[in-house]
This record gives sequence, C-alpha cells and structure tokens, in this order.
Amino acid sequence: MARGKKPDWMIEIAQERMDILFNRAEKEYKEHPERSHRYVGLTRKISKKYNTKIPQAWGRRYCKNCYKFLVPGHNCAVRLINNEINIYCGECGHIM
Repeated sequence: MARGKKPDWMIEIAQERMDILFNRAEKEYKEHPERSHRYVGLTRKISKKYNTKIPQAWGRRYCKNCYKFLVPGHNCAVRLINNEINIYCGECGHIM
C-alpha cells in the first residue's frame, strides 16, 4: 500500500458517510439551512481526508465557490442557456 493511501474498506465507509450527510442536508434545509451548509462542509472534509470524490449524484447540489448546499428555488437558480445548464448560487453569485 502506497504512503497516504487508505484501504478500500475505509474509502467505502467514507463514501457512505458522505451520502448520509447529503441526505440529511436535503431533509433539514427548510428548518435549518445553516446546518445543511455545515453538513456540506463536513462532507468536503471527509472527501479530502480520504482522498475520494464527492458522489456524482450530489456534485451539483453544493456551490463550488462558497460550499453552501443548493436548493433550486430557495438559494439558487437553474437556467438553460445555449443548451447548457447553468446554476447560479444565490449566496455568492457563482455560476456553475
């Protein structure tokens, strides 16, 4: 095993944790949006610690600039421009 490389079972557990945190962020956004933003931050920390990517299903649900959880109609706008999906973050104005 290379230096810094984590075993596969650790990576699987990290991916499960990231999925759980994003599910909780989605459920709790209406009542506690700041808690949802915290869950995204924790997911990012796990991703960096275990050197894994955030699950593809959740890749466009957080802002890559300010790392806030995005909910269409609440804090982000989804637009179709020239057959391309653009997501505007309502927190920082970043376009993805």
